[in-house]
Amino acid sequence: MDVTSVLFYAFSAILLFSAFKVVTSRNTVHATLYLMLAFFQASMVWMLMRAEFLAITLVLVYLGAVMVLFLFVVMMLDIDTESMRQGFWRHLPLAALVGALMAGEISIVLMDGFSAMPAPGPEAGAANTLALGMLLYTEYLYPLEVAAVLLLVAIIAAIALTLRSRKDTRHTVASEQVKVRKSDRLRLVKMDAVVPAVAAVETEEGQGSK
Repeated sequence: MDVTSVLFYAFSAILLFSAFKVVTSRNTVHATLYLMLAFFQASMVWMLMRAEFLAITLVLVYLGAVMVLFLFVVMMLDIDTESMRQGFWRHLPLAALVGALMAGEISIVLMDGFSAMPAPGPEAGAANTLALGMLLYTEYLYPLEVAAVLLLVAIIAAIALTLRSRKDTRHTVASEQVKVRKSDRLRLVKMDAVVPAVAAVETEEGQGSK
């Protein structure tokens, strides 16, 4: 067993462990951190497969931007995880059935689906980035556009979640702030002193003489 195989099994083991912790973690912030670790291990596996562009893209886009955004969103939303866990055992059979169906479909695709397809490879002297760009914008143009639409819908959904109305949130109206006047915010009130200043000085002098 060479060094590449050892690194592949090591990265794969850490990837499976972090993916399992994403599902089973009780804290949403911890689950997000484990997901970042899973993405990093997947990029290392791609690096071993000589897909440098995909590996670097995964690190820069997902770890550097998307997952950090997810982490801040999770921390700002203040999700009540206790209420989300209610009814877990009631929905477990259906969730297990859906998971088994998805695992079976993935197994069928991996075992038989790719066997009849020729393995794509870059031409002689061409980089894998050039070959990937040619495939994306020629043969897989429509799937790329569908993925872009799905990402746009996900962005709109994230914005809608952050703009939901909360009881403890005060919204600022810019038009009202521009029209505000000093008399609306500041009021001078004349009040008499509780203890007259002369009486207070005489009292202090009398106590000092004693």
